[in-house]
Amino acid sequence: MKITQLRLYPVAPRWCFLAIDTDEGITGWGEPIIEGKVETVMAAVKELEFYLLDKDPANINDLWQLLYRGGFYRGGPILMSAIAGIEQALWDIKGKVMGQPVHQLLGGRVRDKMKVYSWVGGDDPADEIAQIKQQQTLGRNTFKLNGCGKMALVDSHKAVDEVIERIGLIRETFGNTVDFGLDFHGRVSVPMAKVLLKELEFARPLFVEEPVLAEQYEQYSVLSSSTSIVLAAGERMYTRAEFKRVLSRGGLGILQPDVSHAGGILETVKIAAMAEAYDVTLAPHCPLGPIAFAACLAVDFVSYNAVLQETSLGMHYNTGADLLDYVVNKDDFAITDGYIAPLTKPGLGVELNEEAIYRAAEQHTGWRNPVWRHQDGSVAEW
Repeated sequence: MKITQLRLYPVAPRWCFLAIDTDEGITGWGEPIIEGKVETVMAAVKELEFYLLDKDPANINDLWQLLYRGGFYRGGPILMSAIAGIEQALWDIKGKVMGQPVHQLLGGRVRDKMKVYSWVGGDDPADEIAQIKQQQTLGRNTFKLNGCGKMALVDSHKAVDEVIERIGLIRETFGNTVDFGLDFHGRVSVPMAKVLLKELEFARPLFVEEPVLAEQYEQYSVLSSSTSIVLAAGERMYTRAEFKRVLSRGGLGILQPDVSHAGGILETVKIAAMAEAYDVTLAPHCPLGPIAFAACLAVDFVSYNAVLQETSLGMHYNTGADLLDYVVNKDDFAITDGYIAPLTKPGLGVELNEEAIYRAAEQHTGWRNPVWRHQDGSVAEW
C-alpha cells in the first residue's frame, strides 16, 4: 500500500481535518490544528507531504521519526501539530486495514468506560449555573470552567473577591452533586496564582488548569507545595523533552497533553507512560473536533493513569458547528452517567460525513482568539 495524496479541509468552528489517501482506496483521517493558526499548520502539513508520498502508511513509527527528525528543526506547536494530524490519520488507516480499533492495536483496553467532562461558561465567565443545570439533564456531572476572566499581574482585592464569590455560588448551588475543574488559562501571574489558589481551596475544585503559563513551569512545584488543590497543565507543551522537564521538577497532579498538538496518538501514550512513572495522572486536552476526540479516546483506553477526558460538545467556541455535526455514527459518542464507552469501529472509530466536510471547507473564514487589554492599555493574556 502506498500513500497517494494528502487533502486538507479547514472547517467551522476552528478545526482542520486531514485525509490521507492510499492506492488501495483506504483513507485515514486526522486533525492537525493549532486554534487560530489553521493556515500555518496546513502549510506545515503540505511541506511534510514530501516525506510521505509513495510511502507505506503501515510504517507509522518510521514515518513519525522521519517527519520529526528529517527536517533538522523540530518541536513547537506548528510542526508537532502537523505531525500529530498525520500520525492520527496513519493509525486510522492501519486500523481500517486490520479491521480493529486503534486501542486494540496499542495493546488493548485497561478500562471499560472513560470519564468525560464538558465546558460551561465562556471566555469571560458567565451563566455557568444555568449551563450546568442544562447539562445535568443530559447525564453529565463533571465540568470545566474558566477560573477567572482578565486579571492584572497584581490585581485588586475586589477582583479576587469577584472570583471567590462566583465560584462559591456554584459550589453552594450544587453541593457535591457535581465536580468541576477551574482553568486559569495562563491568565494569572505567579503572585496572583498564590492568592487565588489559597482562596479557592474552600470550593474543592477537581483541579486548577494552567495555574501559570507553561513558560513558568518551575513554579508548579512551588505553587503545589502551598495548596491542596491538584494542579494540571500540558496543553502548551509539545514534545517529550518539555514534559520531561516539567515532570522532573514536580508539582503537577494531572498532565494534559493535546493529542493534536503533542505529536499524535503514540507520542501521547509515551508521555502518559512518563507521567505514570511519576504517579501523575492523565487528562488529555481536547477542545477540538471529533477526530481529535476519537484519538484522545484511543489514548485513554490504553493508559492506566488516564482519569478524565475533555470534550468540546456544546463548547462556547463551537459557533457554526459542534462536535458531532460532521459525524455519522453519533450514537457511538453517547455519554451515559458522565462516561463514554470505547469506540469499536475499525481505525479511530469515527465515521465522517465527507460531504458536510467539503461544504464547510468551502465556507471557511478562519478563527482568531480575542485580544484582551488591561486598563492601562497593555496586552492581557487571553
